[in-house]
Amino acid sequence: MLKLSKLADYGIVVMTYLAHEPAQVRAANEVAMSTRVALPTVSKVLKLLSHGGLVVSVRGAKGGYRLARSPGAISIAEVIHALEGPLAMTECTSAVGACTQEPYCAVRGNWQRINETIYHALARVTLADMVGPPPGRVVAVSDFSARQRGIA
Repeated sequence: MLKLSKLADYGIVVMTYLAHEPAQVRAANEVAMSTRVALPTVSKVLKLLSHGGLVVSVRGAKGGYRLARSPGAISIAEVIHALEGPLAMTECTSAVGACTQEPYCAVRGNWQRINETIYHALARVTLADMVGPPPGRVVAVSDFSARQRGIA
């Protein structure tokens, strides 16, 4: 099963919350209360996002965090990259020489193509998209699995 890490999932939740009012500075405890994500997790996420250049830290009594760019200029791929590093479906898509089977692998090129496809799909979705309602019916994994088995 392909699955986003909890940290990346929480990071997208936090960034989407900030995207509702992108110029507004929000304290970490406010973000935690509003998103119902634990404060230590929110603090860790905001620190990583700040290092990744996606949020700006504002010091002072009314300090906190705000988006570094407009919601339409920050992609989900960027958020995941700031929290997890480069997207990699397999070892061979993360770095050259990372897999011992690389010189003999007949599917490496296809994994790289799959990796690029997923990256581009995530790069096309912005925080502005996440703030708005979904464009259509969300397909559940069970729906997809049923279709694959010819049930639905």
